[in-house]
Amino acid sequence: MEAVMELQSVTVTSAAMTEEEFEAWCDEDVKAEYVDGEVIVHSPVSTRHSDIVLFLAGLMRLIVQQRDLGRVLGPEVQVRLRPGLRRVPDLLFVAKEQADRIQPTLVEGAPDLIVEVVSPDSVERDWREKYLEYQTAGVGEYWVVDLEYQRLAVYRLDEQSRYQAVPAEEGVHRSQVLPGFWLRAEWLWQEPLPNELDVAREMGLLS
Repeated sequence: MEAVMELQSVTVTSAAMTEEEFEAWCDEDVKAEYVDGEVIVHSPVSTRHSDIVLFLAGLMRLIVQQRDLGRVLGPEVQVRLRPGLRRVPDLLFVAKEQADRIQPTLVEGAPDLIVEVVSPDSVERDWREKYLEYQTAGVGEYWVVDLEYQRLAVYRLDEQSRYQAVPAEEGVHRSQVLPGFWLRAEWLWQEPLPNELDVAREMGLLS
């Protein structure tokens, strides 16, 4: 296999890299995606990015565990959306009814919900490329958190299997795919982030 790797680059190019070779090369210490022969190696995220992901993961997992709805995974889990396309979302939810999609080393097929937190090097991927890929694969909801522009966007598949933007209602973004999960966008822009226990109480998850 012929590969060219640049340590300062986000992308590792390899015209000869097959999906099987990628699977053998990409171990648990490497966070990388595979798109039809191209390998995308992710740079380390900012501490703010990590805080947001952990904040959301905590809330989502609390809901899922309380109601036995399925599993929340991320941010290192690989998703094989189709042959030749593997992405690593920041967070994902797989409903209990789709539990067989969760394999020992990856999720095979579309999760029910995906959350991506936009990084400086992922603007095009998160807002356009992954939007189209997740829509085509049948990911029920796609939530995008853009820290730079303080924007939270929620997209949901319609009856034609196309994403439609879901506006906030009275400042609240609600999920249909993950019942009980909702957010106030302003929570995500606070520094420091709100106390998770306080937010969980406001969401009705704790008494």
